[in-house]
Amino acid sequence: MASRPKKPALGEAQQPREEDMDDSGEEDSSEEDMDSEEEINEEVSVDFEAHEITDSDHNGIKKLLHQLFLKAHVNTAELTDILIQQNHIGSVIKQAESLDDDDDDDVDDDHGHVFGFISLLNLTEREGTPCAEQVKELILSQCEKNSTQSIVEQLDKLLNDNSKPVGLLLSERFINVPAQIALPMHQQLQKELAETQRTNKPCGKCYYYLMISKTFKEAAKISSIRVGQQKEELMFANAEDEFFYEQALMKFDYSVQEESDTCLSGRWSFDDVPMKPFRTVMLIPADKMNAIIDKLKEYLSV
Repeated sequence: MASRPKKPALGEAQQPREEDMDDSGEEDSSEEDMDSEEEINEEVSVDFEAHEITDSDHNGIKKLLHQLFLKAHVNTAELTDILIQQNHIGSVIKQAESLDDDDDDDVDDDHGHVFGFISLLNLTEREGTPCAEQVKELILSQCEKNSTQSIVEQLDKLLNDNSKPVGLLLSERFINVPAQIALPMHQQLQKELAETQRTNKPCGKCYYYLMISKTFKEAAKISSIRVGQQKEELMFANAEDEFFYEQALMKFDYSVQEESDTCLSGRWSFDDVPMKPFRTVMLIPADKMNAIIDKLKEYLSV
């Protein structure tokens, strides 16, 4: 199926460079990387546009899912296949073509590169599907380790209530891609979900959205919390996720320090402050989406 543009999303970004990774996803430690560090850190203006998800996006989506789930027991290949099959919802973000591209032989690969995507997996409709069950198992097991028993029981009940479907909301991108693309992507997804419900297609109405957000905490503050000296503060890899966090019915964090793989998502810099990676799980009532999108509009207009 041909890829058709949906809605342009513009912004400045530092492009991820495939040559900085080897075939296993590890960073190349050669001297050439040291010599090109200044070039890698240079910001360039890039226009992005949204496209329908197609088979050719499989590797790009799977790579972005890997940066979310890391070493968790979730079949990201199967999850990617499902997102491609239900391409009546969801978008991928790619570099927009321009007239100048004909004179640049280096940009051809970038046009096919997936810089981000948004979609939704209806966990209730996909009950029994291995990847959907693995996601639920991951969430519930981490909830048991990192939250209260009452929240565990409430979350388990909601995930198994077929009368009120829960959708896994997936919005992933490279950290170099600006937050400005988030607004049109979420707006487009909500339109598609409304149309899907109207036409009775798969992945219909959801009463709740489940999100797993990439977050970070200062290592020094985590140590201080253990002795009751300081309150922790979450930093969101995707800035807009904070608005979902504010509207969440329940939420908890779990550490991924032992499985972190930052080379796929870019290099983090918080004034050289040591950071520890977490995942923050949020359950958001679907009727809060309008309020979240309004907040996102306000945030991007400042």
